[in-house]
Amino acid sequence: MGTFAWQTWNSSPFNVERKQGKLASTVILEFKGPFTVRDAYTSLPPMVLNKILDLETAPGEEPPKLNVLDLTNCPYMDSSGLGIIATHYVRCQKHGLKMVAAGMSPKVREVFRITKMDTVIPIVATVEEAESN
Repeated sequence: MGTFAWQTWNSSPFNVERKQGKLASTVILEFKGPFTVRDAYTSLPPMVLNKILDLETAPGEEPPKLNVLDLTNCPYMDSSGLGIIATHYVRCQKHGLKMVAAGMSPKVREVFRITKMDTVIPIVATVEEAESN
């Protein structure tokens, strides 16, 4: 019999933090940890994750114009993580909100390339670059 090698993640648990950008019209979603269905829903119940990604604004509040996905601290993403991002992209489009992905690791960039999402969602090197465009 052969020997099997198992891959384990030695990074922080998955989390998403919603932050204000340099401009009031910019919302940054900072993803931390591997974005897989197991990691995401172990760390954040689906309702909590959906609330973080929600684009609704309070009455009288100016809706955002730019949503930056900061993937700098997201070492890996599977198809379910990408599916959540694709759904979020569609939601942004329906609200007239520009969405940009920034700071991708080589593994996350490869998932975007293989699925051709890199032709749909604009990708930049840094959050600062996303905010300056």
